[in-house]
This record gives sequence, C-alpha cells and structure tokens, in this order.
Amino acid sequence: MEKKSLSEQTAERLYTMIVVEKRAAPGEKLPNEIALAQELGVSRTTLRETLRTLCAQGVLEIRRGKGTFVSARVAEIDDFGFSGLSRVRGQLRDLFELRRIFEPSAARLACRRATEEELAQILAQGEAVERCILEGRDRTAEDREFHAAIVRATHNEFMMRLLPMINQAVSTAVAQGGNEGQLAEDTRRDHALLMEFFRQRDGFGAEHAMAIHIQHSIRVLELEGG
Repeated sequence: MEKKSLSEQTAERLYTMIVVEKRAAPGEKLPNEIALAQELGVSRTTLRETLRTLCAQGVLEIRRGKGTFVSARVAEIDDFGFSGLSRVRGQLRDLFELRRIFEPSAARLACRRATEEELAQILAQGEAVERCILEGRDRTAEDREFHAAIVRATHNEFMMRLLPMINQAVSTAVAQGGNEGQLAEDTRRDHALLMEFFRQRDGFGAEHAMAIHIQHSIRVLELEGG
C-alpha cells in the first residue's frame, strides 16, 4: 500500500476531529493558522495542503479576509471512510485521461462557436486566474469557471454534461498538487497561450494549446498511466 503523505495523514486527523468527534460545528471558525498548526504538530506548509484537501472534500471552506470555517455540508456527510483521500490519485488520473480526450476538442469548438459575449467571458476568466496566481491567492473557483466558460461556448449539450467532472478535476488538482509552484506557473503560461488563440479564433491552435496545458498538469501531478 502506498504510504500516505504527512498532509494526507493530517487531513484524516482533522477530518476525524470535525466529522466523527464533532469538535467543531458546521459554520464554526477554525483557530488561526499558527495555532492550528501547533495543535496538529505540523508545519504551516503542511497545514495549508491539509486545508486545501479538506476544502476540496467539502469539509471546510475558506472565506477571504475572515478565515477557515467548517462547511455547512459537514452535517450531510455520513460516511466515515476517508475514501476520497485514499482513492483520490486514481480518480484524478482517470479524470485527467478524460480531460486529455475531451477538452482539446472542446477548446477548438468553443473557439469557433463562441459568441462575442462568451469569448469576452472566457478571456475575463483567464485573466482572473492569472491575477490569482500572481497574487498568490487560491485560484480554484476562477480556474473552474475558466474551463466551464470554454465548455459552455461549445454549445454542445453532451459536452456540457461533463462539466461536473471537469470541475472536480480542476478542484482536486489544485488541492492535491505536490508541486503547486510549478503547477501554478504552467497554468499561467499555458492559459496565456490558450487565450491568445481564442483572441484570434484559431480553433486548431486552441486545441493544441489545451492539449499541452493538460499534459503539463499530468506531468507535474505525476499522473502518467500505463
């Protein structure tokens, strides 16, 4: 069995404290980063990875300028198995295989079919992701919306039905990225190239740029399959 990282072990501990032992109620604010790291006996870097993981699981939520809070969704969690963490790498690999097949074609179609308003929305969301990266802020919501805007612009009903899986892949990748600095830099650079092709309405260019972007993520996240 693959040995769990310290952040995964800490996430399980904090999950148990919140969900199983009920030490914190839904909506309750967690202690500040320094105090919580000391309580759990880990570094602040490990704690941040832990918090990202639990946010992706829906256990916690970060409110800008206010802190980290227990999600209201915790009341709905009824399975103790921290199975999401133990399976997450396998699921993420499968999700990125789907993305590699699906999203480049979606980018090509969106580039050609997007209305002017939809194109403006794609570009605005791409710029929002870049700002988050440059400012060192969590980009999960902005990144999800960027990819969602592209899929919506395909005007293909069945592609849009895959959006929940794409959202899950983006959220989990940001939460689980072991080399977040490299992942963020690749994202910033790849999105810039992709947006340039969208500005030119170059469908084949957008298709190849999206394929490169996903492959970079697969490499950084070490998700290459057999």
